Amino acid sequence: MATLDYPASLRYSSDHEWVASTGDADVVRVGITDFAQDSLGDVVYVDLPAVGDAVSAGDECGEVESTKSVSDIIAPISGEIVSINEDLDSAPETINTDPYGAGWLFTVRLAAQSGIDDLLDADAYSAEVGTGGA
Repeated sequence: MATLDYPASLRYSSDHEWVASTGDADVVRVGITDFAQDSLGDVVYVDLPAVGDAVSAGDECGEVESTKSVSDIIAPISGEIVSINEDLDSAPETINTDPYGAGWLFTVRLAAQSGIDDLLDADAYSAEVGTGGA
């Protein structure tokens, strides 16, 4: 198995989502980790929440379908969906090829900054999944 990538600049959930700063202190970008996309296999469809939807940390808010299975997207933080990655409608495989870049899922306006502090750093996430490094 190839070494998987977990950028140190991101925060991670135990449910295999990542959270990144967008430059706006109240808005973060969310995607699935390299571990998750590798485990899923070839992604063929993504069902994302709608702009304006409220999401709560730990709750299911969408699905990623691959040739192997369907997996829930679990909100890593609470807030309101600000935007979704509409490019995934026509190119869901982008999640496989660029999970931390063009394969992002949605952005969230944070309900409370404290949710970020509950997430794992790259080293802790890597240790949890037992693979590659930051």
